[in-house]
Amino acid sequence: MELILGNELSAKLREEMKVKIDELVFSGKRRPLLTVILVGDNPASKTYVASKEKACVSIGMEHRTIRLDGSITQEELEKVVEEQNKDDGVDGILVQLPLPKHLSEIKTIEKISPEKDVDGLHPYNAGCLLTGRKGFVPCTPKGIVAMLNSIGIYDLSGKRAAVVGRSNLVGKPISLLLQKMNATVTMVHSRTADAASVCKEADVLVAAIGKEKYINREWVKPGAVVIDVGINRMENGKLCGDVDFEDVKDIVSAISPVPKGVGPMTVCMLLANTLEAYERRA
Repeated sequence: MELILGNELSAKLREEMKVKIDELVFSGKRRPLLTVILVGDNPASKTYVASKEKACVSIGMEHRTIRLDGSITQEELEKVVEEQNKDDGVDGILVQLPLPKHLSEIKTIEKISPEKDVDGLHPYNAGCLLTGRKGFVPCTPKGIVAMLNSIGIYDLSGKRAAVVGRSNLVGKPISLLLQKMNATVTMVHSRTADAASVCKEADVLVAAIGKEKYINREWVKPGAVVIDVGINRMENGKLCGDVDFEDVKDIVSAISPVPKGVGPMTVCMLLANTLEAYERRA
């Protein structure tokens, strides 16, 4: 059984980005800049934003965090986004989700310029992914593909893949990316009949449902590659994934652990998208 360690892959890719940014600065060019917009005081969101700031610093990327009061109106929030769109020094814009309930995530994301939408959530970029055009791919699915590539999986012709969860953030985009790798993909969700049997046919299984240790060995084909996207906090305070790691580890060929798996790759791909946005605009 091979562990697919996202933290180690992320460190390697970050070092490559740092070298590239150092070369840009040495040649007299400015550093790439990522703007993160944080609304309200959600503790989890604050933690995620802090990790993104730290990641930017680690590779020499400039970052700007705009902290807004949780009572801000939709119109005021959209105005802040527009200001960042117009700022030529800003390469990437990310609005930290979730937003307070009185604000529209859909309307806010639609206000981000597609060329600066480094989260890959704007309808334009979603459409590019669907139709095979060049756009920004959401960070977690992009990180999953990089993890598969890291263990030598580039082509899944003749193979089956199952994606558990159909969110816009992970489930839908990763299913499209796996199809691009020539896999025959099945999306499994709450309305799927006999979900475990469907998943057990998959050579690659991606779990992204946010349910603690929900997927056990009855769901997993012997020799399968399992990517666990879930991050759940157990009663003892420790983190675990959607997959029962201990139950499946002796039958899989490779698996991403939680923590140290997909999580670090999500932030890494945000940096990669921002650097790509910088290079496209340059």
